[in-house]
This record gives sequence, C-alpha cells and structure tokens, in this order.
Amino acid sequence: MIAMKELTLELALSPADDTPDAETATAAVAAVEEAAPEAAPVTQLEEGKIVDYITGEPVTDSKKEQVRQRTARALYHEHGISPGDMARDFPLPVVTDVGTRRRTKRADIAIFAHKAAHTPENVRRVVVCKPEPKLGRNVVKLRDPDQARKDLDELKDLMGGEERPLCTDGLWTDGLDFFFLRKTIHPAYGPQYADTADWDTAPESLGSREVASHQRLRRAEPERLKIAFRRCHNYIHGNEGMPKDAAFWQFLYLLFAKMYDERISRTTQRPARFRVGMTERFTPEGRTEIRKRIEGLFGEVKSVYGDLFKPTDQITLSDKALAFIVAELAPYDLGATDIDAKGVAYQELVGVNLRGDRGQYFTPRGAVKLMVEILNPKEHEKVLDPTCGTGGFLQETLNHFHHKWQKEDGTYGFPDTEEQMLRYREKLSKYAEEQLFGADFDPFLVRATTMNIMTLADSTGHIIHMDSLAFPEGSDRFPKVATAQKLFPLGSVDVVLTNPPFGADIPISDDVVLNQYRGGVARSWSRDKGSGELLESPNPITTMAPEQLFIQRAIDWVRPGGRIGIVLPNGILSNPGPTDEAIRRYILDECFVLASVELPVETFVVDANVNILTTLLFLQKKTQEERDVAHHGKEEPYPVFMAVAEKVGFDRRGNPLYKRQPTGEIIMETTEEIEWVNVGGEREPRKLTRSREAIDNDLPVIARKYREFRRKHGFPGLAAQRAREILGGDQR
Repeated sequence: MIAMKELTLELALSPADDTPDAETATAAVAAVEEAAPEAAPVTQLEEGKIVDYITGEPVTDSKKEQVRQRTARALYHEHGISPGDMARDFPLPVVTDVGTRRRTKRADIAIFAHKAAHTPENVRRVVVCKPEPKLGRNVVKLRDPDQARKDLDELKDLMGGEERPLCTDGLWTDGLDFFFLRKTIHPAYGPQYADTADWDTAPESLGSREVASHQRLRRAEPERLKIAFRRCHNYIHGNEGMPKDAAFWQFLYLLFAKMYDERISRTTQRPARFRVGMTERFTPEGRTEIRKRIEGLFGEVKSVYGDLFKPTDQITLSDKALAFIVAELAPYDLGATDIDAKGVAYQELVGVNLRGDRGQYFTPRGAVKLMVEILNPKEHEKVLDPTCGTGGFLQETLNHFHHKWQKEDGTYGFPDTEEQMLRYREKLSKYAEEQLFGADFDPFLVRATTMNIMTLADSTGHIIHMDSLAFPEGSDRFPKVATAQKLFPLGSVDVVLTNPPFGADIPISDDVVLNQYRGGVARSWSRDKGSGELLESPNPITTMAPEQLFIQRAIDWVRPGGRIGIVLPNGILSNPGPTDEAIRRYILDECFVLASVELPVETFVVDANVNILTTLLFLQKKTQEERDVAHHGKEEPYPVFMAVAEKVGFDRRGNPLYKRQPTGEIIMETTEEIEWVNVGGEREPRKLTRSREAIDNDLPVIARKYREFRRKHGFPGLAAQRAREILGGDQR
C-alpha cells in the first residue's frame, strides 16, 4: 500500500515542473515578452486573502473581488489585454451635475493603451465590477440593457464623455450580467453610448481568423466559457419560462449549429452565419435577421446529421432569447478552444440537466483524468466506454491525445497555432471516427454525448444506444446493436474505461441477460461450514447488481492483453460474503491486477450527491496461455500498485481544498500562462507568471507515482516475462 501522506510530502513541484515535457515547453518561451512586471512570488496566503491577477499581490477576498479576478483573467486570455496594461481601483476624474462639478471615482479595472503610462489620458477601456447576486432555486432572470440603465450610468461617468474621447469601451458586470457600451463623440450632440454585444480583442493581440462581421473569433478562457454556457441555459430557463431539460436541448441545438458553422466556414471559406453584429441583437430588425440566419443554418444541420436530429426538432426560442444566445457564443472560436475547457463547460451543463435515476453517478473529472493517464491509450488502440453517460472518459481520451501531440511538438502549455489547430483537429476527428466508441442505455445521454464529441473532434463518432449488459442481444429494442457488433464486438477492444451504474435498487433479473454470465460471475455461492471454502450452489442465481455483471462484461469486451479501468463500490473488493469473494477470484483468474486506487467519499458526494466509497480498479486481460500457466500454479508473482487518495481537491460541499502550512496559511505555487500576441507585426508568445493557491489533490501525485512504478516493474504477463529473460532481467 502506498501511503498518500508520504506521496504528498515527496512532491512539492509547481505545475510547470509536474510534467515530463516541462523543459521543452520552457525552452520554447526563451524570448517571451513579459505580460506584466513580475511581482515577488507569493509563497503563502493568509485566510481571507487571494492573489490579484493584475498585480500578483495578495488582496482581501470578497464576492466583488472574485468577479474582478475572473474578469481580469478573461481580459488576458480572451481579449489579449496584458495585465501590465491594466490597473485596479484606478482613480478617474468625472464630471457630474451637467458638467459643473468634478469629483473622483475609481474604475474597478482601467485598461490603458498598450505599454502607455497609467494616466487618465491613456485610459482606453473601463470595467465596473459588482458582487455576484445570490441564485434562487437555480433560476436566474438575466436583464437586458434597458433594465440596467441606472447601473450603466456609473459606467458612462467613468468613460469620461468628451473629457476622455479615446476611452471608447466600457463593461459592467456582476459575474452573471455583462453589459458592454461603445462611446462615440458626435460633433453636434457630444458623447453617444451604444449597447454592443462584446468587446473586440486588443489591437496588439492575435485573433484566430476574420468572419463576416469583422469580429475576430477568440479562444475561450475556461471559467468564462463555463459562465457563458450557464448564462445561455439560465436565460432560456429563467427568461423564456422553459423547463430545465427543454432549455438544455434548445441550447444544445444552437451549440451544435455553432460548431457546424465554424467547420463549414473553415473548410469552404464561406462567411459565418452564426454571428451577430455589435448592435444587431438590440433592435427588432436585427433580431429578425439573426433568426433568418440561424434557422437556415439549423435546417442544414438537421439535413446533414439526420441520424442525430428529428425533423420535428425546432428552435422555439423568442427572437430576443435567440439573439442573446447567439451573441454569447458567436465571439468564441470553439474549434480553437482547448478541449479540456470545452469539455468541462459541457460536462457541467449536461450533468446538471441529465442526471438520471438509474444509478448514474457521473464520474468526477479528477478520477476520469487519473484513469486515462494510468491506462495511457495509444493512437492505434480502440477505446470503449460501454456506460458512457455524458462522455467524460471519451472526452478525456481525446484530451489525452491532444496533450500528447503538443508535447511531441514541444508546445505543451501554449495555445495551438493555426497550423496545429487544423492538424490536431484532423487527427482527433480520424481517431473519433475509427477508434473511439461509447454506448449507453439512456437515449438522451447518447444524443448529448454525440453532440459533445462533435464539439471536441469535429466528428459525431460512434455512440450507440443499447443495453451493454444484454449485448449482442437486444436488437429488437435497440436497432443500433448490429452496428455495434460490427464496430466493437466482444473481444476486440484494446481499452475499456467505465463507471457502471451501481446499486441493489436497480437489480438485473432478466434471464436473457443473466444467461450470458452464468459461466462467470452469475453463479450462486455459499461456504463450507467446516473449511470456509466457497461452494457453488446448484440453484441458478436470479438477480445481480449491475456493477457485478459489468466486471465480466468489461473483461469480455477487451482482447487478450487489453486493459480495463473500472469504478467499483468498495464492497465488491472487500466484503467477506461468498458472492463478492467469488467475483474477486474470477477477476484474478481472468486478469492481472495493474493497480487499485481507493477514493474518499467526497469524490462522489459533490458530483452525484451520494455517499459512496469507491475504488478505481485497473486490469490487464490474460491470454489463454497465461490462464493455463496460472491454472497449473506456475504464474510468476508480480507487484501491484496500490494507493489510497485522502484528498481530491475539494471538500464535501464542493469548496476548493488548499494545501496549508502547519500554522494554517495557504501554500502558494507559481504558474505560467502563455498567449500569442502580435508585436511589431510578428507573432510572439507572451508569458504571465503568477502565484495561485496550491490545490490539495492526491490524484495527480498518484498518476506520477504509477508511472514511476511501471518504469521500475514493467507489466505482468508471459510476454514481459520472456522479454526480461532474453535481456537478462533488465527489460521493463
């Protein structure tokens, strides 16, 4: 057993160090332009403090401060504005009482001309931040600019009227509402303020490409993308009065249309249709034009993806709501946005809306990432999740390959270049088409996961609606079973990753299903009262929990030598009862155990609202020869990696869990964030070094320790044993 306390003490690396390719990525930024003056790294933080993104200094935490920090981060990553060109709480003279009285107000964030002195004359944009309002019953009624005029008066004052003619853009936000103003100076009427859908990127930053509206699309910053997705869903749910599930599908239709439009625009150079002019959403005529474009686009989507959409699927939003959603999503280049950022935003929204009642405990991201890292799929290997739910394992597999290719190119940690983006997307699409498979019993999850794969890989992949326990039976209820039989028959898969539904409250009692497992786990057992040995009962078993059957099903699905990662309740691996012991013996007869990682109860409390202790079990299926050797008692002993995770980065309420000094101060870590900018017409990386709270999470440490373990001990099995014998015992 590897004690996680020991592991945590051994590892005190920053994120930049905790990757085998850190040196490569660091070398690639040898001539980086610094995004802001470097503050002394913050090594520990008092309770109630956070590190300011603009200055790198500790500031007092508050609801308003959290909104300011998210906004500053997004201004850097999405708009290309250097923190060195920002200032917090910057004093600006304002004129009140019809120009007769002057006083000073502070802009929560002032943005200056690039590399200019921080003076009022050089202010180009201002931001007003307010505390995020409390949510009531998860329904948020978002305001439009007409309902926020009083709030926007403060923003207009800070923009300075004719006093600061070059300060042309303003933003008011409370983290949920975002209102943008554009100021122009009319020769006769003075300053005029127009509502706009967004800001453009900074003049010195590098946009992804031009679209018909002349707005440059931008990569989404992860937190802002989550907010954008949530705002879209909340607007439909709160402002249109739709039930949550109906609002979810309306949003998904538009998200899918957005991704399709990006792909068509990129491959055919056709002007984008999923767009909105800066003021278009604020007039009835403009909203009508938006609807015409989007309905035509969605009609094309339904035609191209007839298997995914029904003719009756319609966009039923009002013109106002439709314009809002399009304005939220249109500025982003989702194709260029990091797979992980898209996946996190998507998974959060899907999980909230499609969480089922059949034991589907959607797997937390940290556990998903660990399982993919440990099994380490290769590009030629076929990966299957037979209970794919919202597609977390499939998404992380694509993310795994994306990061692998970045490391091979020496650009891990950088945003992708245009060439990389196109090359990676083509490779991801090919992999999703040929090697990535999923299945689920729930048709809504199948549809949602298919759309998710499309947003990540420009391909709908192969997500099959079927009962994986009944497979290959059940074609009368599930027409796609025949397709699955061709794509991934039993015994053909290289890697299975799955979190099956748990629980005695969803028993499997159908003989058609149980009959497939009667030679394996579906047998009745008792104990000899004298010896305590297992005895098989002649009476056939009549019911089993689904997770018990899924162990055999996962083993059935992989080829000999194939690898399995499965989430199991701890009882199967520790209960003394005869049935669970027999299942453990079955596992050892059929597989080598690669690793066992026990998770704390917090893991599933937050994501699934259930108190359940689970273990991640990793297996390698034995060949027939290896089973024969074991049967004759000649199997070579092999080491098994075991770990207990005590902390997973958050507590039972979902609050972040930070590493702390013995005295209670939060431990900080140094991070580097990199974006591309245009400097003198040349494309260069810009590096920002900042301190942040160190998350107390054992799972990345376990992944690193597992890699070390494998390098030392190699893999079990006859092939590895023979290689060691041939090469003198040193081959790992």
